[in-house]
Amino acid sequence: MKGIIFTEFLDLVEQKFGLELLDELLLEANDEGIYTSIGSYDHRNLVKLIVLLSQKTGISAEDLQQVFGQSVFLNLYASLPNKASLGECKNSFQFVRLVEDYIHIEVKKLYAEANPPKFEFISETETKMVFDYKSARCMSHVCLGLVKGCAEHFNEILEITMTSETADNSHVRFYLSLVE
Repeated sequence: MKGIIFTEFLDLVEQKFGLELLDELLLEANDEGIYTSIGSYDHRNLVKLIVLLSQKTGISAEDLQQVFGQSVFLNLYASLPNKASLGECKNSFQFVRLVEDYIHIEVKKLYAEANPPKFEFISETETKMVFDYKSARCMSHVCLGLVKGCAEHFNEILEITMTSETADNSHVRFYLSLVE
């Protein structure tokens, strides 16, 4: 997993819960907390931090992942290259499609070892989109948060439903409906 996800998570924990709790988490996780945005790291380190944060705050790991995804969207969006296809996005559906059709492809070009999630689009109209999220990292709630952050960015209200297609959440179906 790319280091930018780790650095953004650590920043969010410090911002929302304080430096003392962040230090506690890192100490208990036996994690030095030294990540670079372009480095690659084992996603299990992030999962361990999320689980520990959940235990300490009483907030479910799923809710923490969602809040993280939602809050990190703008920073990730700002880090994208200024390509015409990204600038032409006028709504959430267009952007979600570009995540698979452009962003994940570019990530793989830049980082051969990268293994981004896979989006498979099932159906799409002007007001509805159905797609499958597939990832061995099983972090569909981060994806949910990113979609919510995307909708906020485009000033849209989306009704979002998720259904697990596998017991471990490595395959989750997302149903997006634009609320008008």
